[in-house]
Amino acid sequence: MTRISLSAMRPPLWRLFLDLAEQGSLSKVSMLRDMAQPQLSRQLAELESHCGGPLFTRHGRGMHLSELGRWALPRVQAWLAQTEQLANDLRSGAGMPIGEVRIGTMPSAVRPLLCPVLARAKTLYPLVRISVREALDSQMDDGLHNAKFDLAIRYLHPQNLKSSDKVLRQVDTFLVGPMGDPVTRQKTVAFSALAKLNLVLPCRPNSWRDTLDNLARAQGFSLPVALEADSLTIQKEMVMHGGLHTLLGPMALQDALQHAQLQASKIVTPALPRMMALTTRAGLVETLAQQVIAALIVDTAQTLTSGA
Repeated sequence: MTRISLSAMRPPLWRLFLDLAEQGSLSKVSMLRDMAQPQLSRQLAELESHCGGPLFTRHGRGMHLSELGRWALPRVQAWLAQTEQLANDLRSGAGMPIGEVRIGTMPSAVRPLLCPVLARAKTLYPLVRISVREALDSQMDDGLHNAKFDLAIRYLHPQNLKSSDKVLRQVDTFLVGPMGDPVTRQKTVAFSALAKLNLVLPCRPNSWRDTLDNLARAQGFSLPVALEADSLTIQKEMVMHGGLHTLLGPMALQDALQHAQLQASKIVTPALPRMMALTTRAGLVETLAQQVIAALIVDTAQTLTSGA
């Protein structure tokens, strides 16, 4: 394999290589970069000269990676990632938060909590890149274990809290019914009332389902689950129009209650408190960027309205 000259190890030239590999056309890269095509052609020619061979084969519709280009592609991607991480580490060492923070969040927390966090982070920490994935309860542990998430915003039952978890706030659980429903007309409802209802609840495996099932068994009945659905939209739609009931926290209910689409009654005897918590990946040595975003989430959670 041809040796690549050390003088070619200039990140801007190799970023051009990656752009061309992705777009397959000098003209497309020229428009994306707002640069003259002859200038890009000269840079590519310089790079290929240092490499000792063509990185692309040209054809009427653009260009494809050559054998040398296909060999170089994964190596260049890895090298540029390491180069960027080195720059991030150096800046972090100077006290500047920089780098990527990956957040998994339950859908109900996106609008009231995470959107304000993202807006504040953009202003306060412009060099921090945040990626967000909505995740179900059953996906949270897997996402943290497999390093898809650095941080996770989720509900936890008090008995499942770990010492490393940051409690954002405690919320109640509500039985949710359609407008005019006699069961949810009062401010509170006993958990035992669920025995006579048709429920839509999250799919198994799900730790919240396990908690509810165990509590129902302790009271001598099985939960009458008519439909399993992980989607909040489906759960609420089936309550509004399908004659079912469900159990939700206040953040998931906020809009529907404000628009008089649903009514809700707090579950008591026993109450079902849940902790909205920020959890981190086991063994994670937090970067400065992760630390400041975690602190921002905790701070923003304190501004939520009571009971949210």
